Amino acid sequence: MSQPIYQALRRGANTEAATLARQAMAAGQTDIQTLSAAALAFRAVGEREAALKTVDAAIAQMPDDAELHFLRAGMLLDTQDVSGAQAALAQTVALDPNQFGAYVVQAQMAIGRKDLDEAERQTKLAARVAPEHPWTLMLEGVLASRRNDHDRALKLLSAASKGAPDDLQVISALAFAYLAKGHFAFAEQSFRRLIEKTGQVQLHGLLAQILLQQGRPADAADELAVLLADPAHATPSLQAFAGELELQAKRFDRAKPLLQAAFAAHPDSRRATNGVLLLWEATGNTDETRTTLDDALAQHPQWDHLWIARLAMEAFGDEAAAAVVARWNAARPDHLPALQAQLALESGTGAHDASEATARRIATIEPGHGQANELIYRRLLDREPAAAITFVEGLLPAASAQARPLLQRWIGMAQDAADRPAEAIATWSAVTAEATAQAGPPPVPTAAPAQWPELASAEGARAPAVFLYGAPGAQVDRIANVLQRALPEFRSDRFSSAVQDPFQDTNVPARLAEGVFTAEQVADGWRGQLPARGIGADGAVIDWIPFWDNAWLLALRPQLPQARLLFALRDPRDMLLEWLAFGAPMAMRVTDADDAARWLATHLAQIADIIEQDLFPHTVVRTDAPGEDLERLAARFAEALGVPAFPTPPRELLGPDRIPAGRWLAYREALAAPFATLTPVAVRLGYRQD
Repeated sequence: MSQPIYQALRRGANTEAATLARQAMAAGQTDIQTLSAAALAFRAVGEREAALKTVDAAIAQMPDDAELHFLRAGMLLDTQDVSGAQAALAQTVALDPNQFGAYVVQAQMAIGRKDLDEAERQTKLAARVAPEHPWTLMLEGVLASRRNDHDRALKLLSAASKGAPDDLQVISALAFAYLAKGHFAFAEQSFRRLIEKTGQVQLHGLLAQILLQQGRPADAADELAVLLADPAHATPSLQAFAGELELQAKRFDRAKPLLQAAFAAHPDSRRATNGVLLLWEATGNTDETRTTLDDALAQHPQWDHLWIARLAMEAFGDEAAAAVVARWNAARPDHLPALQAQLALESGTGAHDASEATARRIATIEPGHGQANELIYRRLLDREPAAAITFVEGLLPAASAQARPLLQRWIGMAQDAADRPAEAIATWSAVTAEATAQAGPPPVPTAAPAQWPELASAEGARAPAVFLYGAPGAQVDRIANVLQRALPEFRSDRFSSAVQDPFQDTNVPARLAEGVFTAEQVADGWRGQLPARGIGADGAVIDWIPFWDNAWLLALRPQLPQARLLFALRDPRDMLLEWLAFGAPMAMRVTDADDAARWLATHLAQIADIIEQDLFPHTVVRTDAPGEDLERLAARFAEALGVPAFPTPPRELLGPDRIPAGRWLAYREALAAPFATLTPVAVRLGYRQD
């Protein structure tokens, strides 16, 4: 009776096979072959308990049959009984060490629980039995993929696919390997084959993601439409995703019902809410969106993201925005997000007294609230610096270790504003010494050579490069901010991740001066990293470097004559104040003001040499008060870049004068010795002596 059951299963007539199995069981046909076939038939129609009971009856008759234990393991996996399945597989292997399928399943189970070492052990056992079997190659390929060896994985899985082109497990493994490697077109083809062979509609969701990666939102949305056609799969999150895709495809009529349905089902979902805003931005259905959000807020005023979405529909600072913020605070009194929205509105519109009152309410609820405390501090600093000192000192005991340096710098700024320079210097010096204790010492400036190498001709050279540099305290970041906004060639990456070239290494100048490195090595090392930094084929770049030493000229003069130096410079005594008060772009160890002044004087003397002797093409941008003459600033940029004109930068891009020009005069007594060290180089750079 087993053969008719097997024949029905091979035809895919699972219901017929199960009927034949029941008839055979009812007729008392309980031989091993019939029981095995019946168990497979019951499993095929989802009758898991009957299948397991039937295979157990077969094992009771022949407990030493490895195939039966293997069959039982698969059925236990169907019921998520992993430990039972593992025991059955172990019994399978114990009875028949050559039971290839058991090793395969155990390896797959180990991969599923991310135990790659165990999976590799089982795979090796399978390879002993059938080394060239497509499933062995499949397991080896999957393991390689999980270990990020994607090229090897694709090689193995492609070989498995040639041996078993229609095997679903092989197709699936190859599809995921293509996906991991980023071969989206091949992954798409493989997943389409899986869908075609298995009818698994859930794979349409993954296929949609793959199509989106290829920049095909319309096709991706069409794949999701197949899923959404079945109410069982039409979840709000899937509707929101499909709606977003329809928006990207500019099929707004199809996007609207999806996004509205997702929001109606789950107004608590930030994604669904964002979908409503995206629809509004795409279609301009302002009144409808306002109504939708207001209706949701009437029922759910406790969900902050709805208030934020509603506020996003109004222009900042106008009466409508103020009305939304007022409604939010009325609905949720003393609620931090609502008060923060009120604080942003009041401070952004210049309502200083109201914003301070709101900030104090916030600080009462959350004493460590950074934004509120900063606003209170700034207000006190403007009108009563002594009170600002007292306020910040009150914050210190409860402040975290990360927040304390900033608060101490605030105290120094307030002491400065209160005309207490000795106290300000003591505060700034202490916090700077502590903050830089783990940093390396400032690089020791090299001595000038007996003779500089000849400056090569720039005619026919590569596209120009500009090296931007500002010593500690020069406020070079203000200049960098303008250039970064205006020029795509600008690079500040050296301050976020170390660039692997000579200009990143503080040891290179001394070695270059000693002859350990050649000019060609330095220039070639710099050029070699330009493609990795996203510099175009023409090689044009504005490179903000973290430090300077005149030894670089030993490489620049003969190898990069087309380059230009752009120095940010201000009165060295103001630079010392700025350095102590706010630090520098490149952290360097600072022990006290005297040591900092000695290093800065020697360092700036090198820049004075370049200016006085015209050692290399250069432009100096004075940052004492860069916002006072924006047209002159633009002219200096044009000169540095070698262009006819540079757009006049907006004043706000330059940021505030943290240490105003000439502020050093108030510190002549408190910093008499450091200023005496700096005055000679200050005069060389064009600043007053006293």
